[in-house]
Amino acid sequence: MIIFEATIKENGIGGWFLELKDTTSQRVENCEDLKEFSETIEKMGLDYGGHVDEVKWIVDENVPQKHIVEVKEQMAKIQKELFNDSND
Repeated sequence: MIIFEATIKENGIGGWFLELKDTTSQRVENCEDLKEFSETIEKMGLDYGGHVDEVKWIVDENVPQKHIVEVKEQMAKIQKELFNDSND
């Protein structure tokens, strides 16, 4: 199975970033926002013919709730945009 881990982490300056890890190759990429995350996961997935079985989400222990909410809200917005685009 191809499993990636996405960890929400603090960036040390009041914000967050996503650490994306390919658990097969142990490759790690840092993404400053969800747009970069989306592009990076797509690129990394090409190593497996575009097929990723699962993305496990992890929250680093020092991440405040407000950043978790921010990531979830941005993800929901992206999903809505993708869903709306697929209905055009």
